[in-house]
Amino acid sequence: MNGSLIGDEGVDLSRVGRVLNIQRFALHDGPGVRTTVFLKGCPLSCAWCQNPESIAAEPQIMYAAARCAGCRACEEACRQGAHRFDGEGHVYDRLRCVRCGACAAACPAGALELAGREQSVGAVLDEVQRDVPYYAESGGGLTISGGEPLVQPAFTAALARQAAARALHTCLDTTGFAPWAALEPLVAVVDLFLYDVKLLDDGAHRRWTGRGNELILANLERLVAAGAAVELRCPIIPTVNDTDDHLDALARLVGRLGGGVGCAILPYHTMARSKYDRLGMVAPLGDLPSIPPQRAQQWVDALRRRGVDARL
Repeated sequence: MNGSLIGDEGVDLSRVGRVLNIQRFALHDGPGVRTTVFLKGCPLSCAWCQNPESIAAEPQIMYAAARCAGCRACEEACRQGAHRFDGEGHVYDRLRCVRCGACAAACPAGALELAGREQSVGAVLDEVQRDVPYYAESGGGLTISGGEPLVQPAFTAALARQAAARALHTCLDTTGFAPWAALEPLVAVVDLFLYDVKLLDDGAHRRWTGRGNELILANLERLVAAGAAVELRCPIIPTVNDTDDHLDALARLVGRLGGGVGCAILPYHTMARSKYDRLGMVAPLGDLPSIPPQRAQQWVDALRRRGVDARL
């Protein structure tokens, strides 16, 4: 392949994917201290999404009006006329914007940010390996997240294979909404699958995420049958799934999957609300409040009484 750089196990290190963010020293995306690589694109549109900037596959501009210094650098940099200043200040016209990122690069105040950039497998892994000493001390490593990493199956597989070749503990945080052909090759190179289980009722799943859950549940059972290490990641959303019926369904699911499958409860919080504002979007759940810690712990205790190895 012309221009390619081949790493261990024949991995093309020059393969490019669309990366949203690389977060170092993450503590909630798998065991130990981790570096989490968030990829762009997701087939679901969960009403409670905490990373709304990860849903669209293409880059997006995030604009924080409160940070704008009024310097007009964005107006000068933009060739599409998407930025202008009038008597009321900075006006950002998203319909004119082609998301090239020139305005974000020019903005000295950080009011404009380009969400999504292309990076190669090699560049990502070089950044991840900066924290190898922390991984060794804590049992941490790399977590590939999103969005949905399996929207970019070749890039995700190359990243996981090269990480395995470098002896990095690797987690994949996935919705499971992808062809089995995208998941199967990862069984051999991913140490732990962090697998989202949002709703067990198919109709409710469609209502709140835009997709059914049949494929998700089928892939989950195939992963467990293939011997993959799996931890369920289960969001609690008031008015959506904070019911005893949902707890009972989760317990039945874990029982079918057999021993060794844990369950991490993810209580709803409002920290992403500002992201919706910066994207020019309306948060689907509006002013729904965060779940208090004591309520989340009650869910954990209730699942444990049902025989589920649950935790926050």
